[in-house]
Amino acid sequence: MVKVFSIKKRTKKFNRHHSDRYNRVKSNWRKPKGIDSCVRRKFKGRTLMPNVGYGSDTKTRNLLPNGLFKFKICNSRDLQMLLMVNRKYVGEIAKGVGMKKKKEIMEKALKLDIKISNPPLISRFKE
Repeated sequence: MVKVFSIKKRTKKFNRHHSDRYNRVKSNWRKPKGIDSCVRRKFKGRTLMPNVGYGSDTKTRNLLPNGLFKFKICNSRDLQMLLMVNRKYVGEIAKGVGMKKKKEIMEKALKLDIKISNPPLISRFKE
């Protein structure tokens, strides 16, 4: 397996204009719409606006640091989809899955040689 490195063009979040100035303005990005807005008009030294140029490379988008892509698993049948691509994808057990199903999924994943990114705690798994 060849290790692929993903280069992010920007890792910082885009903050809303004046969110540093007023507590009532949250930092979540909102596009400025005012007719005189210096951010909308892209004046030098002002807050940057997100645009398509900041997008990641399509080959490395959603790539985990270990070089694999994530795939959500809700039940043991979902593991069948990862059989042929288990060197490119890693399974992630969904949040709402209970302990009984997690145990079932883990046992099947070990048999099929599929990696799980969030295995259940071993102390609970033995019970």
